[in-house]
Amino acid sequence: MGGTVDPLYKPFADYARKYGLEQAVESFASVPADKVAAFKAQFEADLARVEEGGPPIITAGCDDWYGGPLEQDRFWGSLSRYFYEDGWPDDRISSVNDASNVVVGHTPRPTRPAWDAKGLVVGYVQSGKTTNFIAVMAKMADVDYRMVIVLSGIHNGLRKQTQERLDDTLTNLNPDYWHPLTDDKRDFLKPTYDPSAVLNSTKVVMAVVKKNKAVLTKLVNWLDTTNGKKALQNAPVLIIDDEADQASVATQRINPLIRRLLDLMPKRTYIGYTATPFANVFIDPTDSDLYPKTFILNLPRPKDYFGPEKIFGREGVEGEDLEDGDGPPDGYDMVRTVPENDVPLLRPGAREPAEEFIPTMTAELLDAIYWFWLATAARRARGQKDHSTMLIHTSVNTVVHTSYKAPLESLREKALGQLITNDVDALAHWRDLWNRESRRVPAADFGLTHLAFEEIEPFLTNAVRDTKVILDNYRSKDRLDYSGDPVVAIAVGGNTLSRGLTLYGLVVSFFVRAATAYDTLLQMGRWFGYRTGYEDLPRIWMTPSLESAFRHLATVEHEMRDDIDRYQRENLKPDEVAVRIKTHPALRITAKMGAAQPAAISYAGRRLQTRYFLHKLPDWLTSNFDAASFLIQNAAARSNAVPVDETSSTPKLLIRDVPVGLVKEFLTRYQIHKDSPDLDTTLMIKYIDEQLVSDRPSLETWSIAVVSGEGPTIDFGGLQVNTVSRSRLNDNDPERADIKTLMSKEDRALDLGIRLTEARRASEGQLIARRNSDPVMRDRGLVVLYPIDQTSLPDRTYEGPGDPPRIPLDAVGTVVGLGIVFPGDVLTRAVQASYVAVDLTDVETEDIDEALTVDTEDEDHG
Repeated sequence: MGGTVDPLYKPFADYARKYGLEQAVESFASVPADKVAAFKAQFEADLARVEEGGPPIITAGCDDWYGGPLEQDRFWGSLSRYFYEDGWPDDRISSVNDASNVVVGHTPRPTRPAWDAKGLVVGYVQSGKTTNFIAVMAKMADVDYRMVIVLSGIHNGLRKQTQERLDDTLTNLNPDYWHPLTDDKRDFLKPTYDPSAVLNSTKVVMAVVKKNKAVLTKLVNWLDTTNGKKALQNAPVLIIDDEADQASVATQRINPLIRRLLDLMPKRTYIGYTATPFANVFIDPTDSDLYPKTFILNLPRPKDYFGPEKIFGREGVEGEDLEDGDGPPDGYDMVRTVPENDVPLLRPGAREPAEEFIPTMTAELLDAIYWFWLATAARRARGQKDHSTMLIHTSVNTVVHTSYKAPLESLREKALGQLITNDVDALAHWRDLWNRESRRVPAADFGLTHLAFEEIEPFLTNAVRDTKVILDNYRSKDRLDYSGDPVVAIAVGGNTLSRGLTLYGLVVSFFVRAATAYDTLLQMGRWFGYRTGYEDLPRIWMTPSLESAFRHLATVEHEMRDDIDRYQRENLKPDEVAVRIKTHPALRITAKMGAAQPAAISYAGRRLQTRYFLHKLPDWLTSNFDAASFLIQNAAARSNAVPVDETSSTPKLLIRDVPVGLVKEFLTRYQIHKDSPDLDTTLMIKYIDEQLVSDRPSLETWSIAVVSGEGPTIDFGGLQVNTVSRSRLNDNDPERADIKTLMSKEDRALDLGIRLTEARRASEGQLIARRNSDPVMRDRGLVVLYPIDQTSLPDRTYEGPGDPPRIPLDAVGTVVGLGIVFPGDVLTRAVQASYVAVDLTDVETEDIDEALTVDTEDEDHG
């Protein structure tokens, strides 16, 4: 209706979203029919736009009632103007509007007599979840919610930060229409007045509280009075649970208090926000708990967001259609290795007294700190005067944090002195580090201009001089505070820094903290988020095992979102789904497994391939070579090996009609690297057994393909074949070779009787469909074996800046790669895979919930 909106449309739309569209049409019967018809069409169009703005992943099917904010909506109107005046581009404001419309639109109509809605919004770490729930709060206030409670983590720092943002974006914009019960200096204190005095007023009551037993008890006791409960009968209440997987789920002190709080409210909407919903989706949905029974929504990944996938890369996932020779994202070259042997120098062992620990300023830690100063200077050279932060996170123990203070202050003074005196050797070190690092992540990749060392050198001295060393933990008084002038800080901390709290301008992270749960690790990723104007500068120092864990988590996150997308397409409700989470051999999914049960995993239609190899262990290599040779020899004794493409000088060979028993025996003998949990041969054998006894048995017969290359000729199970070449990625892991991609796409079709050129042109999905439509091949599996030359070299000599991305394989024997292709589709019967199949007995870890018992300072004073 644009700029010619009929003034009657506003009350019509307001009435429609409160009482329903048909009731609005009836109520406006005195208005000319053509106008009402236009109003109805406009309102329906508004509803459609909300749905198009970002459909829910899983929803229980709420009534369509919210078509987006109206022109007269006070709180969203003020908030959107605030964003605009703060310099936000229009498309970003529109994105926030659309995403929050979807959330509001899947809550119950607030004029209903009573409801109990529980939802979950899944965002990304450091990706704007707070902005989304601020917008949701504004819009819920506009539709006459009387009270909003924000449960803001377990730490004072996060509660204060959240309070300040809500003050800036909501209460300060309309001070006459909000009644705050908390402020940035104090958590909830029981007021002297009765809750009915404010719940019956025209103001919206707001409280931002920690998930703390003492605080929540005060809030519950204040509301749990005769007058309070009476006032709540007619008061819609919104509870926003920030970091909803932390403390809310399965904690004996906090969870019952949140449930008791909800029970006081007949008109209640509880929305949990998290980037790590592992614990939330394991809540027992049959219990009267916090399971998101009403909806599960996915916030879209924002443009320019730096998440785990961009930084660490990930594995390929089921159903992913990749171009020939292309693989899943490998991540930017931003991660630097801290040798495992250095860890005891950076944090005390589990049995070592923390009070006696003195950290060593290792070469990697020194590089990280010097790079932080270089990056800060580079940002200033680009005209950026914002906050700049480095995170050092080695332990949750506050005594260990304190031990870093003196060495860091001493290093700062030393570096400052060298810069002031123009120390030639020191400047040469600065220059070398800048040139080396800036080549590895070129500024041009992000549309930025490369800076020479001479351009940043004038800014170095002040970057070092301005740096403060801050210990941020529950004991420290000198906490990170970004409310004033731009801060340059090296922050040493534990739990208070590793979850929820935003570290502004985070450029460098030095991270060797032990953790054994998915959600703990992902939440530690303070480096995820936005790095506008300095996308080339962030760096992370961590151990190879942590890097591997984060890469696995990037795959887990991608798969989880894909799964939930599929549930939406199949129109399933939250209480009908069980989100499957892929396991890792050394990580729990969450410390709060709740009602987790084994999940069904199907290999139907999948193409699996080995990527990692223990290339320096001769026994490991020999064992796999012997297992493959045994399979080939026994298969060829039953059916001849024939070339797949006779036009090639080194044709690939195929053996058909191989009995399943040989394949299963091979899978029991072939060893898979521990970093490939998706290649669980025990699960594969179990899946094969399930298909053998299904209503339409399959996988009784297999084909075996042997890929030959241009390398030396070897005897491989009685066949004379040439080895293939697969160089390794240059990932600084001396014990493991990562070749990234073993199979080419056409290898999936080696047994389908089509020319390889035709297979190359087809998509992955088309090749799956071709197998499944063939009356014979739809029941057969394919094993593809690759004898890899131990001296495999990169395809071409690297001439770019920095270290080459690939290096020679340099194995101590022939490496055997395995590809396996299963027929079938998503309807094929699945097998059960345990959520937790881990052995944690040898994992050195720390108490990740230390702050749950200690961050209770100022319970009576906020």
